[in-house]
Amino acid sequence: MTVFTWVVIAGLIAVNALYVAAEFAAVSVRRGRVRQLAEEGSARARQLLPVLEDARRLDRYVAACQIGITLSSLVLGAFGQATLARQLGPLFVRLGAFGEAAAQSTAAVIVLVGLTALQVVLGELVPKSLALQYPTQAALSTVLPMRWSLWLFAGFIAVLNGSGLLVLRLLGVSEAGHRHIHSPDEIDLLIAESRNGGLLEPDEQRRLRRALRLGTRRVHQLMVPRTLLAMVKVDRPPDDVLREVTGGPYTRLPVYEGSPDNIIGLLHTKDLVARYVEQGTIGSLREVIRPALAVPESLTAEGLLRRFREERTQQAVVVDEYGGVAGLVTLEDVLAEVLGEVGDEFKRAETHQARPVRLPDGRVRLPGLLRLDEAEPWLGVLWQGEADTIGGRVVEALGHLPEPGEQATINGVVVEVEGVAHHAVTSVLATPAPPRPKDVDEDEDGLG
Repeated sequence: MTVFTWVVIAGLIAVNALYVAAEFAAVSVRRGRVRQLAEEGSARARQLLPVLEDARRLDRYVAACQIGITLSSLVLGAFGQATLARQLGPLFVRLGAFGEAAAQSTAAVIVLVGLTALQVVLGELVPKSLALQYPTQAALSTVLPMRWSLWLFAGFIAVLNGSGLLVLRLLGVSEAGHRHIHSPDEIDLLIAESRNGGLLEPDEQRRLRRALRLGTRRVHQLMVPRTLLAMVKVDRPPDDVLREVTGGPYTRLPVYEGSPDNIIGLLHTKDLVARYVEQGTIGSLREVIRPALAVPESLTAEGLLRRFREERTQQAVVVDEYGGVAGLVTLEDVLAEVLGEVGDEFKRAETHQARPVRLPDGRVRLPGLLRLDEAEPWLGVLWQGEADTIGGRVVEALGHLPEPGEQATINGVVVEVEGVAHHAVTSVLATPAPPRPKDVDEDEDGLG
């Protein structure tokens, strides 16, 4: 067993490791990070970026890696059998342990198992782990030898890729390609893993998870219900409205005609003040109100943002399936879904302080408008049901509008109705379920 033999074996394992690292790095590296490095002047990043941005080129890149891995493995096995196995066979014969034929067979098996173990550990597992932990560095470090490999294996790649596509078509499977695509659930898992690895703070994780939910959140889950809106009647004297808004917190007010179920526009207080300053008097609120955008309560948060951009507005009237006014939604409500609760001028002042509170006796006071998913950290369990809020779920469980003091047990959590107003449960007292084995952030929304 000469030094040259082991140098060749080490070289073949290193070649295998290079292709493994290049393959895993190419499919896991963040394209945005490579683009940033290319813009900063990195030559290797500029060479790699076109591959990542073109699915076909990335397919060829991965194919070159796989050809390199296969060839290096086959050469390593053949070289080991031609050198190490031939040298071990006579050694076993001289030791008297085997006959000549048995010695050669035993030597072949030992060399095969030994080289396979070395290649799996040093040529597969180690480079794969390093490439997944440091994908950017691994991708940039291997881009130059991969360019040579793409040129060297061009013929093999064309034949093998073409054959693979032909087999897929015969099986009725369409070509997927190696693209950097993750489902929302996979992204959520990546976010959780990043937090567990210390790369994200808890608040950052919460904001990212909320942003992912925008595609599934409906307007009726974000809006301010009609019963909590601060509104003004269209035939109210403008001078009275002017005095009210001058000393109040509102800059925009929904205006209705006849009943609050018929919102005809939005009053911007700056329009009211400007008209009064210019003319000294205002004949009617109709002169200054602006049209109100109407959206269905089933619209998603993403769709709502798109409508806001198209209409150049920041608020909309939410209508139910029967054409009645269900509430009003603003840009602040969408931002609150990502950033946490923020002040909303359309909500009555008494609702601003409605926050979960942990009481000395171990119970928690929860506002009736708190969403079920936001209440999970406080209750210790996620309530399921048709309702979206705590108050709605309690009414659903009891089957009627309760009186203060009534109790119900929902998913093992005992709740007592504390307040009822405007035909809705405004607050409850709940005894949280026992802690689960898995750690749960006590404050999903940064409250309390």
